[in-house]
Amino acid sequence: MSDWTRVCARDEMGPGAWRVVDVDGAQVVVVNVDGEHHAIEDVCTHDGGELAGGRICGHEIECPRHGARFDLRSGQALCAPAYEPVHVFPIRIEHGAVWVRDDRWD
Repeated sequence: MSDWTRVCARDEMGPGAWRVVDVDGAQVVVVNVDGEHHAIEDVCTHDGGELAGGRICGHEIECPRHGARFDLRSGQALCAPAYEPVHVFPIRIEHGAVWVRDDRWD
């Protein structure tokens, strides 16, 4: 899919804020880290739980269920119990809004 999905107005999501948005059937968590937006699939690769609501420390998000951590920039799993990365989605800021798209099938 090449269509972009609007997440929110840029000023609605300050540093440290996050939102979950449905992008072509995928649940995506969008996080603002010091003004830089990142989007990853909202699924822990350890057990399929949601990452949204997990502690954000720098560019890492921690799974609220079992403590696995993922790099928001690359999706890389950083510690057990997760070993597989999560998908990272492209983000753009345009017309005062945050946009994300599903590039998995490009």
